[in-house]
Amino acid sequence: MFSNILVFLPIIVLVVTALLTKKMAESMIAAALLAILICYKEHFLTGIVESFYNTLADSSYQFALLMLIGFGGMIKLFQESGALVSFADWAAKHASGKKKPLVLGWLISLALFVDDYLNVLTVTFSLRDISDRNGIPREHLAFQANAVASCLCVLVPVSSWSAFMIGMLATQDLGFENYAKAIPYMFYAIITVIMCFLIAVGVIPKFGTLKNSYERVEAGGPTLLVEEGSKSIVTIESSDDIAASSIFNIIIPIAVLVAGVMIFDHDLIMGIVIALISQFLLYTLQKVMTVGEFFDNFFEGAKSMCTLAIVIFFGFILNSINRELGFFDILVSGINQSVPSWMLPAMTFIIVGFATFATAGCLIMQLISIPIFIPVAVALGFPVEPIIAAIMCGINMGYGCCFYSDSVFMTAAGTEVSNIRIIRTTLPYCISAIVLTIVAFLIVGIIII
Repeated sequence: MFSNILVFLPIIVLVVTALLTKKMAESMIAAALLAILICYKEHFLTGIVESFYNTLADSSYQFALLMLIGFGGMIKLFQESGALVSFADWAAKHASGKKKPLVLGWLISLALFVDDYLNVLTVTFSLRDISDRNGIPREHLAFQANAVASCLCVLVPVSSWSAFMIGMLATQDLGFENYAKAIPYMFYAIITVIMCFLIAVGVIPKFGTLKNSYERVEAGGPTLLVEEGSKSIVTIESSDDIAASSIFNIIIPIAVLVAGVMIFDHDLIMGIVIALISQFLLYTLQKVMTVGEFFDNFFEGAKSMCTLAIVIFFGFILNSINRELGFFDILVSGINQSVPSWMLPAMTFIIVGFATFATAGCLIMQLISIPIFIPVAVALGFPVEPIIAAIMCGINMGYGCCFYSDSVFMTAAGTEVSNIRIIRTTLPYCISAIVLTIVAFLIVGIIII
């Protein structure tokens, strides 16, 4: 019993220290080191070094690191080329008022379904100034961008998340057809995407932190609230005197990136490389910047991601140690042959959601969940499609509500809203979606059985 409590201690320390100090980097490092201490005990120092090397050799972290470098450079180049200024000028003419900028952001998110990193960074960096001009609190832009991006990665079967999931399903003799049939059961993602649109157009009322944010702005306060003690993990600053260039200087590289991902078998890194090449050709041939300025801006953008890369590095360590300590095994210990089969989708959603929130690992949770829940479904004679949906919805929910997930960090980078405040804004709506999803999965379980 005591050993089980120890397994949860690093997560508790992370959540409590982050909420109290608002210092995410320090909290993540402290939690990771505590997990190493619990796992390695007297071999603590050896464990630190071993964990460092294991994480650096982890292909998932290598993938995340390359994305951080690439997207950091791309965003800085968008800024310094005047592309973002051009987009802001265009949006200012076509998306004025309290609703249109948010609807535009929602539509842009739909177009950038291939990856949540690309989605939140593009939406937030391109629309935050327009939102400010129209008196929209940054919290709303952050909440919507973060929520919709992760949901689309679940709902579209050719995104980076779903492509990975389909690969994992192959280990259970399942594939694309099973994933496609599971999409109608992905209640949490469907509810959240629709809900974000209805909030944007004013059909669903604002409450909680979001309501307070609008009241602050309407009372003459700032659209961006800088909380005392909070510190941005990523800050990509731009010059104040950048002249507008062409809106195509942002549209073409993004279109190239999406096309590259689709052409090269959902390889996001290949898409980034091709997009950077297109930026180089566009900006240098137009003489928007010299070759030297191009690389200076790229390196400056990449450097801005350094702190985030370190935080995610320790996040991977924490996740790895949690798996070694049996964190997930404890959570699923109640799932066995005695569980009523009609409850399986709802229970899968809850357990995977909590585990994803605790570990902030979307791809890793897919890796862990599939070999556990799919065989259980087969053993209970339950169709696999609702279980696939429950797994993806759980990951979607836990990842989107976790204040130390890399997607939330990216959203914080684009909006400058603290990661904790983003989650405070998200939670009231997230809880509503969770309740509706649980009810829907229970109904599905009863109907199917």
